[in-house]
Amino acid sequence: MKRFIKGFALSGALTAASTPALAHHVMDGGLPETFTQGLLSGFGHPVIGVDHLAFIIAVGLASAFTPNRFLTPLAFVVATLLGCAALLTGVTLPIAEIVIAGSIVVLGAMVLSGKSINATVYMGAFAAAGLFHGWAYGQSIIGAETTPLTAYLIGFAVIQYAIAVGAGALARKVWKAENALAIQPRLAGAVVAGVGAAFLIENIEGMLFSV
Repeated sequence: MKRFIKGFALSGALTAASTPALAHHVMDGGLPETFTQGLLSGFGHPVIGVDHLAFIIAVGLASAFTPNRFLTPLAFVVATLLGCAALLTGVTLPIAEIVIAGSIVVLGAMVLSGKSINATVYMGAFAAAGLFHGWAYGQSIIGAETTPLTAYLIGFAVIQYAIAVGAGALARKVWKAENALAIQPRLAGAVVAGVGAAFLIENIEGMLFSV
């Protein structure tokens, strides 16, 4: 019973976070104006957006069973920085929200499968998805001055890496999972995939029935 309680602990956390929170922004919709505000905004954005949070957790779970579990998540973190920079330079990524939701489903399903997947494959998937997640992050900082913008980038890079590494540590240390076949990480992967599916359906419906 304890194993299943631990396996579903993540489900409760993601469900609690699923309520919309200030449109993924911790500044009440306003732009940060100082280094501290930018840093706090960067820390908050990936956490209050449950779609981003679910993917970051899945990155950590997937990375936990790769040879370079501390290096592998960096592929996602760096890609989010590049994606944010792309938006700020005027690049438009098509159907970003659908791609983001779809990426959550795919990665959650990969973790759920329990298969041992090459770290290079994971890093490629992380990088591709990271561009879109980072592009979405950039929407909250458009128009900010250089100082809060720099702090924002530092904030969301640090918090993403910390969450990913923490999720991996949870899998390996707390759950005592020795490989990708362990039940707790796979249950968490199922929860992540479910969260992604909910967002994917919501976004597709929005496209189909938007006026």
